[in-house]
Amino acid sequence: MNAVSTEAYLTLASVAVSRWNGSAERAHLDDVAEEVPVALEYNGISHAVMLASPADLDDFALGFSFSEGIIRRRDELYDCEVIAEPDGIRVALQIASARFAALKDKRRNLTGRTGCGLCGAESLQHAIRTPPAVLSSASFSPDLLQAGFQQMERMQGLQHRTGATHAAAWLDRRGDVTLVREDVGRHNALDKLVGAMTCARADFATGAVLITSRASYEMVQKAATLGIGMLAAVSAPTGLAIRLAESTGMTLAGFVRRQGHVVYAHPQRLTQS
Repeated sequence: MNAVSTEAYLTLASVAVSRWNGSAERAHLDDVAEEVPVALEYNGISHAVMLASPADLDDFALGFSFSEGIIRRRDELYDCEVIAEPDGIRVALQIASARFAALKDKRRNLTGRTGCGLCGAESLQHAIRTPPAVLSSASFSPDLLQAGFQQMERMQGLQHRTGATHAAAWLDRRGDVTLVREDVGRHNALDKLVGAMTCARADFATGAVLITSRASYEMVQKAATLGIGMLAAVSAPTGLAIRLAESTGMTLAGFVRRQGHVVYAHPQRLTQS
């Protein structure tokens, strides 16, 4: 197959719609988010195919590699090439031979969908992976947490235009949102953020991750794997996510809305102003 330009895959498209307001109808052009099959290939072997927004895919590949434990250090990734093809986008990664051997030992043949979760795990034993305890000493006041979510909301350009994407943001120790990544999938947005943070050499132990989705088990698992001490979500966590946060020492907050939030595990990182 012949490769095509990555510009062929846009993050949004304009479509003609009929917009109704009560009984009144009018023609309108609406922006909609695109999702594209993205294949992650390690040392020439396809490992996962995810549906994702076709932007920041180098960040996505790097972040996925870290959060899934495929690599442990940045220097274990030798090369990352984003290749557009007629049926989707292939991301070809070259990783250290020792990490590739370990990947083959526990290889999962994932077929990703938006909100896929643990699809593709070979057995029940492989489905639940408990990371080491987090050692983060980061702490934030409720006011800084609320302000962080407001900053993230203002920085969600794709969401403002389409209303169809999730975001993950990094809240640094000063209470500033320094990085935001968006995607149609909540897991993908988090992986993109992790990749961008890694490229920026951010210290995962010094801040918090903010997400616009529910806090699923996998979201907590990915964050804890990287030593992130706090995950705060717009919506609710699941019971399994709460138990994982408790066991790893992660602060887990949900229902972070204007003027309020709920803390489900390890409240010590949220301090009074």
